[in-house]
This record gives sequence, structure tokens and C-alpha cells, in this order.
Amino acid sequence: MSTASRPVVLLRPVPGTSAIHRLWAGTKLIVVFGIGVLLTFYPGWVPIGLVALLVLGAARAAHIPRGALPSVPRLLWILLAIGGLTAALAGGSPVLQVASVELGLGGLLNFLRVTALSIVLLGLGAMVSWTTNVAEIAPAVAALSRPLRWLRVPVDEWAVALALALRAFPMLIDEFRVLYAARRLRPKQKPRTRRERRRRRTLELIDLISAALIVTLRRADEMGDAITARGGTGQISAYPSRPKRADWVALAVVAAGCAAALVVELAF
Repeated sequence: MSTASRPVVLLRPVPGTSAIHRLWAGTKLIVVFGIGVLLTFYPGWVPIGLVALLVLGAARAAHIPRGALPSVPRLLWILLAIGGLTAALAGGSPVLQVASVELGLGGLLNFLRVTALSIVLLGLGAMVSWTTNVAEIAPAVAALSRPLRWLRVPVDEWAVALALALRAFPMLIDEFRVLYAARRLRPKQKPRTRRERRRRRTLELIDLISAALIVTLRRADEMGDAITARGGTGQISAYPSRPKRADWVALAVVAAGCAAALVVELAF
């Protein structure tokens, strides 16, 4: 019996509370930025492994259920297998000798390292999404970008735009899924010629794009009315947002772990 596939659920926090949930949103953004910089300049196995342990520990502390993880499509596994076989053909050190045949594993190891790096970064972003309320991100961005106000940078406007985009993204995804499902349920006539098939696909694409634009404009109008009723866009970034003692402890732990991984990577 086949199990139902689980869709990707982002920008929606997992219900419940934990120490990770209660951290300031700016702390999580700083952690993501610092780890991203570390893995950009030193994408070795030791930093990747350290970040993977950090993500797993945070997921366990935040009580993230396994059901929150999306199902991996079979096509993705096939593409990864093809990519691994293609990378293995590049050879390189280390070399594994089997009988009289020498196999270079350098290309395959590089492919596995890049794949692990991508999975770790996706997991890090998912952790922020699963443990952070979208309404807390805009005030955190405004607080972190406060020094840029001296350069007359419109920090508050950027924070508001980011908050509106994050709030609208999951809502529009649900709307598009409903539109696509409704389109598939409509009765269709089987085209007789290839020209009719191309024409039908073009008309379906135009209908979906038109419906998506109408839904987006309607949602934008409703969101604008709701924001106006609550005092305008200034209230979005004006919410008090600042780190607490637990945030400084979390930043110290992450900084110590990144420093240890960097030392080990440079030493060996």
C-alpha cells in the first residue's frame, strides 16, 4: 500500500513551544547568516557535519515531528543517482584499487559533499521557518538594520516589504493549488491532432495565469484593507523586538561551535 506524499510546508511554524521557538527572530537570522558565511568559504566535511548536528539538535529541542519533513520525489533520487555516477567518472584522489582496476573517488566525494551542503542549508532554513512566526521577522530585520538608517537607507520600508512577501507567499501557494486542482477537475475533450493539443495547452496556460493574477490582486486588496484597519504599515516594523539572555547564550554556543569547526578544518 503506497503512502501519501507529504508536501513542502514552509513559512508556517510548527505548533507548540520550546526554547528554540522562544528565541528572538533576529538571533536565528544571525545564526543563518554566520553559518552561511562559514560554509561559503570553508565547505569542508567538518563544518558541514557540525552544522548538521546543530540542525538535528535544534530540531529535537524544538520537537519537530517527522511528518513536517516533505516526501522526496522519486525523480529527485534518480537525478541524484545520475549526478553521482557522472561525478564519479571525473576520478581524482583518493584512488581505490580493486584488483588491477583503479577507481578515483575524488569526483564522487565532491558531489556528495555538495549534496550534503545543500541538504544542511535547506534544513537550516526549514528550522527557522518551523520555529519562527512570520510576524516576528520584519521587526527583527528592522532592528538588525538600524545602523543603516544613518546612511538614509529605508530600513522600515524594506522590513515591511519583506513581511508582506513572507505573509503572502504561503497564502498564494494554497490559492494556486486550488486553482490547479479545479482546472484538472474540469471535463476535457480529447484532442484529435497535435495542433489541437498545442492549442489546448496554450489556452490552459493562459487561463491559469489569468486566474492567478486575479487571485493575487484580490488577496492584495484584502491584505491592504486589513493593514489599514490595524494602523498602517508602520505598525509592522514598529513592534518591539530585541534579544534576551537566552539569545546571547545561543549566539555564544553557535559562535564557539563555528570557531571549533574552523580550527579543525584549517588544522587538518
